[in-house]
Amino acid sequence: MASELAARFSSIEDRLKSLEQLPGVALAVRQQAILGRIAALAQALGLDAGALPKAGAAPAGAAAAPATTRPALSVTPDASPTQQRLEAELISKGCVSEARFVRVPADYYDQPLEFRRDCLGAASIDHLCKSIVMENTRAHESVTGWDDPKHSKYYCVIVQYTARLHADKLKVALCELGGRRFGRQYYNMRLAPEEVNDALTGYSHNAVSPIGLKENLPIILSSKITQLDPEFFWMGAGEVDLKVGMSVNEFIEAYQPFVIDCTYD
Repeated sequence: MASELAARFSSIEDRLKSLEQLPGVALAVRQQAILGRIAALAQALGLDAGALPKAGAAPAGAAAAPATTRPALSVTPDASPTQQRLEAELISKGCVSEARFVRVPADYYDQPLEFRRDCLGAASIDHLCKSIVMENTRAHESVTGWDDPKHSKYYCVIVQYTARLHADKLKVALCELGGRRFGRQYYNMRLAPEEVNDALTGYSHNAVSPIGLKENLPIILSSKITQLDPEFFWMGAGEVDLKVGMSVNEFIEAYQPFVIDCTYD
């Protein structure tokens, strides 16, 4: 059993090394996740971890491979104006070490999450996220816009496709976030109408992104996303067939979202 597992591990490691030489580095992220699952399986079976090759280790007697580094994000010359604008914003915020843009097939949203995961090279379907605009339909009359992030009528909320937004959790969390200035009767979070979404974000359905928003809406990030491993998530990028993946930690540092438990367990 141990020898078979070691052989499988070694085979995947070889594939990983090949992928790291290609531009599609997101595929390498997924391979790393596979390696992690194999290591976890070995542990669960009570096998000696020392019997398995280490990720990134060269075979015995082989010369050490030169270290590979990912190219820093830059504005792509032949990209669409939307992609160039989002790239420029990420660069201005220092998000250059991880962010990657990927074009997906036209039937992307007609396919299951597993297909979408493979298109992006995501580590799992849990790493696929979406951005939605939520409106407080019972906001106090003094709350009309989004100038005060803790008392905003609208929020851009990022959740996983595999999770379901819990409107009541969100309501309670926002009431607490605002220091209970207004009672819970002044909170009723509902999905904003399509025309409101388009006007506030500058993006259409299935293209909404927290990057490059038309209006400076406060952003809420589901706390479940901060628990992803690896901490690299994917979301919309301003066009229906354009997606962007980046480090969760880099995103938090750059955009300072409110991290809230806002989905069903």
